Amino acid sequence: NFFMETSPYDEKLKKYTFKDKVYYTGFANYQDAVDYAGRTGGRIVEVAFKDGNDNPQLSTEAGLVNKKLHYFVDAGPEYRFLHSSDEEFREFAGNLQEAKSDVEGESPEEKYIANGEIEIQEDPIIVLKNGKFDSVTSRERSKYLKMANVYEIAVERAVREGDDAPNQ
Repeated sequence: NFFMETSPYDEKLKKYTFKDKVYYTGFANYQDAVDYAGRTGGRIVEVAFKDGNDNPQLSTEAGLVNKKLHYFVDAGPEYRFLHSSDEEFREFAGNLQEAKSDVEGESPEEKYIANGEIEIQEDPIIVLKNGKFDSVTSRERSKYLKMANVYEIAVERAVREGDDAPNQ
């Protein structure tokens, strides 16, 4: 069993402890993971969260290390998941905010203030179905979608004294 907690090093990282290894996920981009691995003596690996499970498994299925990507979701051919770091994310987020303000008849001031909503949401993911907007979720919640296999870049390192012991 894994023991998951928020890392004391970086509030946004998730820490999974398993036997003699510790895995950190939740990096904003691939380079952040590389930098973190360099600082902590870890190595870059890919982990997968499958079948709605929050226990990461080592993986190479998505090829994140070779592609230098930090996050990918496979939910079948009709679904695409856009992370806030994806180029298309801003375009879709802008279109959503515009559509929302048109529907709600907001003033220009309200429209600009509302643009902060997508920014404030914790690591938002836009879900597209057949190329059209379906929903907005979070990176963490995407792991619990039964139809989704979530792949993340992780930093793996050996358990050290002072690390919390895994759940038995």
